[in-house]
Amino acid sequence: MRYGLLNDVRVLDKEAWPLMVERYVALAYDKGIMRTAQDLPQPLLWPQLQVSEGEKSYTCNQFSLSSERPMIGFCPGAEFGPAKRWPHYHYAELAKQLIDEGYQVVLFGSAKDHEAGNEILAALNTEQQAWCRNLAGETQLDQAVILIAACKAIVTNDSGLMHVAAALNRPLVALYGPSSPDFTPPLSIKRA
Repeated sequence: MRYGLLNDVRVLDKEAWPLMVERYVALAYDKGIMRTAQDLPQPLLWPQLQVSEGEKSYTCNQFSLSSERPMIGFCPGAEFGPAKRWPHYHYAELAKQLIDEGYQVVLFGSAKDHEAGNEILAALNTEQQAWCRNLAGETQLDQAVILIAACKAIVTNDSGLMHVAAALNRPLVALYGPSSPDFTPPLSIKRA
């Protein structure tokens, strides 16, 4: 008896609520009022992060990143195994092309992603390696956020850092494996 009095039981209609974020926002409203995602107040408020130019400059200097070339961030890691990850050799080929076009590439992720970053680095020639930094596992989360904000664009797997890049409104290319961008897309107006 008590269960029914304390809980607001809802049955998920995936057609009416296609995005995970819409499902969570709907929980804040009476279920009699919100029947579909179209009933939600628009626009939905998306997470937004802001970083000052001073923070970017300080943190780039802290990690000895060059100001000579614009930065492109790669986030080659993803939880839940390799199926969600674009292969490191594809990241390496893209890094070669971007470095040859005048960019520097910065690799982000957790300590678990450091080896994947080393594999990307190993596929580059010596000259290209000078313009690629593997910071996976070497930054604190706040430092990674600041450095991602300093990047011109981000190439990322479906990961937490993808959502950070979206919240920073960085242009991004999000690569999905078995999961779907229709379910948990990066909430950003800038998509490369």
